[in-house]
Amino acid sequence: MLSQRNSLLLNSLVLACFILLKFVLQYVLVDASYDLHRDEFLHLDQANHLAAGYVSVPPFTAFVAWVIQALGNNYFWVRFFPALFGALTIATVWLIVDELKGGLYAKILGATAILLSAMLRINMLFQPNSFDVLCWTLTFYLFIRFANSQQNKWLYWLGAVIGLGFLNKYTILFLVAGLAVAVLLSPYRKLLTQPKLYVAALIALVIASPNIIWQVQHNFPVIWHMQELKATQLVNVKPSDFLKDQFIFFIGSVFLLIAALVAFVVYKPFRPYRFVGWCYVLVLLLFLLLKAKSYYAIGLYPVLLAFGSVYWEQLFSSGWRRYTMPFWVLASIAIFIPIITVAFPVLSPDQIHAKAEKFKDLNLLKWEDGKDHLLPQDFADMQGWKELTNIANAAYQTIPETSKQHTLILCDNYGQAGAINFYGNKTLPRAVSYNADYIYWFPDLQTIEYIILIKEANEAPLQEAEKKYIGSIKKVGRIANPYAREVGTAVYLLSGLNPVVKKALYQRLAVMQRKPFPVSD
Repeated sequence: MLSQRNSLLLNSLVLACFILLKFVLQYVLVDASYDLHRDEFLHLDQANHLAAGYVSVPPFTAFVAWVIQALGNNYFWVRFFPALFGALTIATVWLIVDELKGGLYAKILGATAILLSAMLRINMLFQPNSFDVLCWTLTFYLFIRFANSQQNKWLYWLGAVIGLGFLNKYTILFLVAGLAVAVLLSPYRKLLTQPKLYVAALIALVIASPNIIWQVQHNFPVIWHMQELKATQLVNVKPSDFLKDQFIFFIGSVFLLIAALVAFVVYKPFRPYRFVGWCYVLVLLLFLLLKAKSYYAIGLYPVLLAFGSVYWEQLFSSGWRRYTMPFWVLASIAIFIPIITVAFPVLSPDQIHAKAEKFKDLNLLKWEDGKDHLLPQDFADMQGWKELTNIANAAYQTIPETSKQHTLILCDNYGQAGAINFYGNKTLPRAVSYNADYIYWFPDLQTIEYIILIKEANEAPLQEAEKKYIGSIKKVGRIANPYAREVGTAVYLLSGLNPVVKKALYQRLAVMQRKPFPVSD
């Protein structure tokens, strides 16, 4: 009894160390010279417009953003929740290993593999991806618990997790599809005839229903959002790049992934769990077919690493091989450490520029436009936002006090609007854009007297035909930070607005919302 208690205590202490290290790394791997990422600003701004759905994502992230806002809306809390979801993913892998009868060594292998991987990059940003991976991992864990115990409660909890996962990111439907086919190929296919499966499905549907209803009420914006995503981004995804990234995501623990896939074939204790292997193959093929982004598949890997760790422990637990066991943990660490300075924003932009050749050799400076730039694209998306807000504030301060409440800040994209709303939340009116969710967040435009217009680099503030309706167009400033993706983005102050301007604003808003023209004059 004492030995079992000591073993439990040791397991708990080691897991606590991994979780603590996880939180520490998520904070120290970002240099203080970086702002938040453009996507984070959008999700944080959703807290000011709580709803059952959004054009870009389901509502879960918005409610987490609301909690962050209640806690102070500062960098610490913005980073805390992705780190928390990442830590819970490590804990879930730990539980999967335990359910598979793996020992402490297997748990350490699995936790190290998750900790030192692309998960550090994902958990760095406040986006739906961190919770998405956690939901995928929990889905596998709960089904394994059900398979081992045949207790209905695990199936019902599975339904709840899938429902919550749907409220976070729709990609969990790909996991459900893959898992359903995998179950059909396994002895668990008898579940299809049992009411408990449909009770679990009903639980998932009830939890997901607020967003489903919202989609119906808003004419399924997810469809045209996906169409735009497919046309502008997914069309450029190459299958070779997709598969290469699968290797890179967990490069320090590839041997565990290979071990898991082999074990499903040759290791007798894993035969009841072959549906996991089938699910991995099926979902990966589905993503390849649809030209999905490579990181969509990351949720498949934590469970594979758990299986690989247990099998690896069995392979190296006896004979001379047991003396090599520490080597495999150290190998994962040794492979990952050199990657840190190039895969994470731990170096300032100036330091990266000084080592530009190293980044260029690794093809990290190439952006979506196919050209090399001064910083990796994700890092450049974390530059220039405070500068933009300061310029917008300078424009706002030139407006007469009596007219400030009648000012519209109109941006070209959601990053600009979200950044201004985050950094200027106490000094500026809410910025909006004809982009993403902002199309539903416009203020009343009838009383607008001034417009602070944010335009991307090399774009004219207005077309020639529009200028005659504006009394004054004054350029206030532009982002000068050469490392910012938005370098050159300019701020203009428009005044002397003709009533035609307000009507045109409403007309464009109506088109973006796919609704009839909402004003009569």
